[in-house]
Amino acid sequence: MLSADGTAVGFNGVALGRSQVYGTVAEAVCVQSPRHRCPSTWCDCGFYCFHDADQARGLACDEQYERSVLLEVLASGRYVSYELGLRYQRQTVRSVHLGRCRCGRTAAALDDVGGGIVGWRRLEAVCRECAGRRAVLSLEQLTRLAGVPVTVDEGAERSVLAPLAPLSGPDSGSAALPPEAEIPLLSAEVTLLQARLDEVQRRLQRLTEPS
Repeated sequence: MLSADGTAVGFNGVALGRSQVYGTVAEAVCVQSPRHRCPSTWCDCGFYCFHDADQARGLACDEQYERSVLLEVLASGRYVSYELGLRYQRQTVRSVHLGRCRCGRTAAALDDVGGGIVGWRRLEAVCRECAGRRAVLSLEQLTRLAGVPVTVDEGAERSVLAPLAPLSGPDSGSAALPPEAEIPLLSAEVTLLQARLDEVQRRLQRLTEPS
């Protein structure tokens, strides 16, 4: 997440956590009830982490999580164990790892994708080709604002999914039409050119006629 004035970056959750933005050092807040400390054994509040990065990458296959970034964190304070890791009170983000662009290419920056909350814009990893000439947040700028290293996740880099190389040579581009199919197309183009030529001729004649 990028602040509205562009001076700070933060992170937020996916489900109930979407209403909260937290920094690189943060205390968990229960959005369902302020009457207990996080994490509570009677609630599902708190920060969640995995013991293994591949488990987090596996979660990113779910549509709900696929545009998330991977955070390496230091967990502290109160905690509750669960089958994949910890649910804990306090975290310090140590590094940020970006996944791939939606097109499959390696991420090179972050783009405003809409769906933000008051005071914060939602960002998403994007490659150079998809970013084009749009205004984006570079990895260097994100590193400076977050105060922690930002890289492309090694799991995304080793993915077997990749864009196809562009075709080259005489076979590149659209498939050639058979000769009999080209005749109507060429006839239509000739008719259109002739009509344009007739219009130009009429205009030229009006301009050259004496007043």
